[in-house]
Amino acid sequence: MKEELFVSGRDIPNIDPYLHLWHWEIPLYLFLGGLSAGILFFAGYFYVMHKEKEMKATIQWAPMLVPFLLVIGLGALFLDLKHQLYFWRLYTIIRFESPMSWGAWVLMAITPLSIVWAATYIKDLFPKWKWPFKWLDTFEEFAIKNRKTMAWIMMLLSVILGVYTGILLSAFNARPLWNTSILGPLFLVSGFSTGLAVIIWMSKSKYERKVLTRIDLIFIFVELFFIIHMMMGLQAGSQAAIEASNLFLGGQFTVTFWVFVVLLGLMFPATLEIFELRGYHVPGWLPSFLILMGGLIFRFVILEAGQITRYLY
Repeated sequence: MKEELFVSGRDIPNIDPYLHLWHWEIPLYLFLGGLSAGILFFAGYFYVMHKEKEMKATIQWAPMLVPFLLVIGLGALFLDLKHQLYFWRLYTIIRFESPMSWGAWVLMAITPLSIVWAATYIKDLFPKWKWPFKWLDTFEEFAIKNRKTMAWIMMLLSVILGVYTGILLSAFNARPLWNTSILGPLFLVSGFSTGLAVIIWMSKSKYERKVLTRIDLIFIFVELFFIIHMMMGLQAGSQAAIEASNLFLGGQFTVTFWVFVVLLGLMFPATLEIFELRGYHVPGWLPSFLILMGGLIFRFVILEAGQITRYLY
C-alpha cells in the first residue's frame, strides 16, 4: 500500500483545511423548501381525492404557512448569495441540465401558486375577511373555480421542489458524500415527512391525524431504507466514498447523525406514532417536533459533512 502525505502552507479562509462555503443559510433553505413541498403536495392530493371536509388542516390551515416558509427560505438563500443584486439573472435563461436553474424556476412558480391557494380559503377560515380591491374578489372566484387544476400543478411542482433539494447537492461530483443518486429521493421523502409532521401537529381531527400518521410511518421507514442504502453504497464505492461514509461510522458526525437524526428524529417518533395508532396516549406535539428537529439536523449534517469530503486520489 502506498502512503501519501499532503502538506500545504496555505491558510485561505473557508478553503483550508477543507472547503466550507455554505453555512446555515443553505440547510435552512433546503429544510423549509422540502417542508413546504410536503405540505403543498398533500393539500393538493387530498383535495383531488375529495377529502376537503375530512382533511381541513391538510387542505386549508397548513398551506397558510407555506408562503411565509418559502419567503423565509428564499431570504436565507438571498443572504448566502455573493452577488445579491444580480440574482435576477437566474431568470433570464433556462438551463435544463442545471439543478439550480430548475430550482429557481420552480420556486418562481410555486411561491405565487401557494399564495393563491391559501387566498382561496382565507374567507372560509376568517369569515370577516374582506379584500381591499374589487378585482381581488373577481380573481378569488376564478381561482376557486380552478382549484382542481391548481391542485394537480401544485403536486407536480412539489415533487420537483422536494427532489431538487437533494439533486442540488448530488450534482457536485467533487464531493463524494453528495455524489449519489439516492440523495434526491431521500430529501424528497424527508421533506414530505416533515410536511406531514406540521399538518399532524396542527390538526384537531382524530380521523385526519390517524390517516396522516399512517402515511408518515411509511415515509419514515422509506427514509430509513434510503439512509441505509446510501451508507452501503458509499461503503461499496471508491476509497474517497468509504472515507465519506466513515464520517458517520465512527467519525465526527457519528453521534449527531445516528442519535439526533436516525434515533430521535426517525425511529423514536415512529415508535410513538405506532403507539398512538394502537390507542395509547401520546402527546400530540412530540412526534411532530422530533421529526422536524431530525429533518433540520439532517440537512445541517449532510451540508457540513459533504463539504469536508473530497477526492485526493
